[in-house]
Amino acid sequence: MDTLGKPETLADVSLADRYDFSKTLVLLNGAQAVARLLLMQKHRDRSAGLNTGGFISGYRGSPVGGLDLQFIKLKKLFAAADIHFEPGLNEELAATALWGTQQAEMRGEGKYDGVFGLWYGKGPGVDRSGDVFRHANLAGTSPHGGVLALMGDDHTAESSTTAHQSEFAFVDVMMPILSPAGVQEILDYGALGYALSRYAGVWVGIKCIKDTIESTAVVDARLDRINPVVPAEHALPPGGLNIRTPDAVLDQEARLQDHKRDAMVAWLAANKINKTMVSGGASPKIGIITAGKSYLDVRQALDDLGIDEKRCNELGLRLFKLGCTWPIVPAELHAFAQGLDLIIVVEEKRSLIEVQVREELYGSPTQPICVGKRDEKGEWLFPVKASLDPNQIGVAIGERLLKYHDDAGLRGAVGRLIQARAMLADIKQEATRTPYFCSGCPHNRSTVIPEGARAYAGIGCHFMAQFMDRATDG
Repeated sequence: MDTLGKPETLADVSLADRYDFSKTLVLLNGAQAVARLLLMQKHRDRSAGLNTGGFISGYRGSPVGGLDLQFIKLKKLFAAADIHFEPGLNEELAATALWGTQQAEMRGEGKYDGVFGLWYGKGPGVDRSGDVFRHANLAGTSPHGGVLALMGDDHTAESSTTAHQSEFAFVDVMMPILSPAGVQEILDYGALGYALSRYAGVWVGIKCIKDTIESTAVVDARLDRINPVVPAEHALPPGGLNIRTPDAVLDQEARLQDHKRDAMVAWLAANKINKTMVSGGASPKIGIITAGKSYLDVRQALDDLGIDEKRCNELGLRLFKLGCTWPIVPAELHAFAQGLDLIIVVEEKRSLIEVQVREELYGSPTQPICVGKRDEKGEWLFPVKASLDPNQIGVAIGERLLKYHDDAGLRGAVGRLIQARAMLADIKQEATRTPYFCSGCPHNRSTVIPEGARAYAGIGCHFMAQFMDRATDG
């Protein structure tokens, strides 16, 4: 029912709509969104008078393990759109192939005006591909090509031998990082990412965790939903920032350090990828800055506290959502911090956003107190281990709001969250179900070793042999 009590018309959404450009509302999971993104990029380029091709290569592994299966299913549709999928023998070779695509028309010999590329890999694959990323990002991207690098991060080691976070590997080679908060933003940020990659001559990283890439949603898939703009007041250096030949090593470094970061910042500011979601009203005192999955956790925490947008403004709470976690746009950050007494940075794992906030605001007229990994007393607030949850975030926000507003309702909500957190911590495991191979799995036999021998588990599902009735112990 709508607000007037009349029956609403349900949207006609079908599974067959996933790759139909005549449909504006479509049901997609994250892997399907990536596939549609590539098809949409070809369509956008064709509409702009460009004859581009697409190239995909990477190596599977949760949470990006379903991408290759999705791409294989779309072989015919991809071929009609001049998009080629070549599964990587490993992550480094896949990244090297993507580097090569940006050179395809560099000497005027290419079949296409440019090739837009997509690399994907699990976090450990990001680590192993660092040398290629460094060289490729130094060299640059094609003016009508561009590369997106999807980093599949597993923050809680649910399907990995370690919990990993890949942003710092990308920062080290100076690749900007976009952090989508759901399926819709995989589509949106992907389109924006290609435009940024072409403009600034850089590879663009996209953070993929299970909460986004493995989720499903009905999204707005209009081709004209995203319309990237070229910064009006930013001048590129002579010759631009894209790949070229010949190109000396120190010239590449100078272009990256002297110009590419400025170009990234100018482009991000012009396209408003970072947004103030709640202003904080007439007298904001506390600001929250967050991104991606943590943004969704913050919204859940605010709901649990009974705080909607109107209540945020009454309480003086400002909320800033980063679409790009590196680099942060300095002017946007100073505007966000204006008038605040306290900034709460909510991010999982090591502090990437918080470090930039402190670095940019330190010593400035807009410098407030900043808490994130540690609180005002230097104690852990949002630890770097495992992942964050809305209860934890809600308590941190609520306790600080209570210092400004002694509100009975808010105090009660904080108390309930503290109680719920204590109950969760006190839950004891009464029974466990040991992982085991399925009855027909070849690992049932391949992991049984001769009597007196000892085995060590490797990467893969046979890792589970450590938990079973056999002599695999490390």
